[in-house]
Amino acid sequence: MSDKKPKSIPIKNLVSEDGAHELATSPDMQLYLRLMKAGLQDHDTTPIMAEIAQLPLEKRYVWRVASALKWAFADFDDVNVTVDRETLSAEDLGKVVELLKLRPIQLCLFLKALIGSDGMERLMTEGIAIAKQAG
Repeated sequence: MSDKKPKSIPIKNLVSEDGAHELATSPDMQLYLRLMKAGLQDHDTTPIMAEIAQLPLEKRYVWRVASALKWAFADFDDVNVTVDRETLSAEDLGKVVELLKLRPIQLCLFLKALIGSDGMERLMTEGIAIAKQAG
């Protein structure tokens, strides 16, 4: 790892993905946003944590992420991926790879936050091993 300090970027120069603002400001995110705001303002977060604890699973942030992954891979077929890889232009393949570039990192960070470092590493290692053995 590099010892370089990260470069500061003014907030006005931050770019978010399409749809990120809509998701972040959706009704199901309001409690989480209130929690973050309270924490940043050094206020007591206990009441908001209690509200979040009462949310049904289907209204929680982790459910949104898990559901999106479920739908993303519900009809997964590596043959179709291979066909697309072989028929996409280099430019379009580059766009797809760019779109996916941060997803493994994000998934690892999500799993680490949910089930800890060891659990994340176990799931990812098992997934890599199975993927290497397949086809």
